[in-house]
Amino acid sequence: MEELITLGREFVEAMREGRGIGHVDDLYAENAQSVEAVVPPGRDVRIAKGRDAIKAKRESWAATHEIHSLDADGPYVHPPHQFGVRFEAEVTQKETGKKMTLREIAIYSVEDGKIVREEFFLYPK
Repeated sequence: MEELITLGREFVEAMREGRGIGHVDDLYAENAQSVEAVVPPGRDVRIAKGRDAIKAKRESWAATHEIHSLDADGPYVHPPHQFGVRFEAEVTQKETGKKMTLREIAIYSVEDGKIVREEFFLYPK
């Protein structure tokens, strides 16, 4: 369980410090998957497969949003191989100028010390 807690804390710290793209190579398995609750605007799929696809998804999001604040709360562990994180972000869509508060929970599955799957759950409006 200690390895799960350590990985979860490293993940949360990276998100709080704005290293949400850079930490993918260190914390994610090569074949990891990222599953959105719905198909995000400007994309045609819910699931990003592989580290490169996850990084590309995050880079695209960062390029189209101005991030005013991002809070990551956790990890909330579910031994032996999962942890959860609660996110809240204040952002502005660059294209529209629309300001939003985003809230979601993500569940991370871990195998061999690396994240293999993340699943996002939206807070309904």
